[in-house]
Amino acid sequence: MGMISIGDAELSVEIIGAGDPLLLVSGLGGRASFWTHQVQPFSDHFQVVTHDHRGTGGSTRSNIAYSVEQMSEDVVRLMDALSISSTALVGHSTGGAIAQHLAINHPDRLSRTVLSASWPGPSQYFQELFKLRQRVLQESGADAYLLDGLLRAYPPQVFDENPTLLTGASEDRLASFPGEYIEVSRIQAVLAHDLRDQLSSIDIPTLVIGAKDDQITPAAFFDELAAIIPGAQKVILPFGGHFVPQVRTDEYNDAVLSFLTSAAQGGLHAR
Repeated sequence: MGMISIGDAELSVEIIGAGDPLLLVSGLGGRASFWTHQVQPFSDHFQVVTHDHRGTGGSTRSNIAYSVEQMSEDVVRLMDALSISSTALVGHSTGGAIAQHLAINHPDRLSRTVLSASWPGPSQYFQELFKLRQRVLQESGADAYLLDGLLRAYPPQVFDENPTLLTGASEDRLASFPGEYIEVSRIQAVLAHDLRDQLSSIDIPTLVIGAKDDQITPAAFFDELAAIIPGAQKVILPFGGHFVPQVRTDEYNDAVLSFLTSAAQGGLHAR
């Protein structure tokens, strides 16, 4: 679709399909291309909207203090610009944190949500991991930082099965890297996210999904989210790592679409 103004920034947006809207919101990397394996299958059922977050991909590289709340307000302004009053939303990792803010602060704007490989607030492991990732970026540069991220995001055997994944994915991500200032600010936003004391107020149909072997957002986070959010459904896939939507596409898509279409028909979370 091209660029959409949200006031003080422009977001790179793609819209595919017809019907009820479905926003797919990516993680820390922020790029719509994360959802390559979901857009077409999901567009058979929904009008799928993807975007590059502010500061990433083709969107405005704003030198601001990023926060998950700010990212969620960008999504609200994008919805306003597209005349979307309410939508289903699948948020992966940081996208799931964005979805949590929306579900709490703008519940009328979400019809149902999927929290994919996300977290309710930090653990000591999580804090140390992202502090280390920030150090890698600042001391060793973007190339090492992006390589480190890829090695953590996929299960090890995926690289044996796809030997060009590391080089191809690293080159692609490096070409669109937003720069140290923006990336560090976005890492700080991830570290600051903690909604544990508010998640019990969420009152929309919610699915929590992830992989048991995720080493960025460990599966204990998924258990915690599903325990705190009233009536939340939970699907833990046995394998797939943090990038489970790409690694176990069929199982992931089936679970998410089953939830979204059942919820749309009133078959889940009748509250």
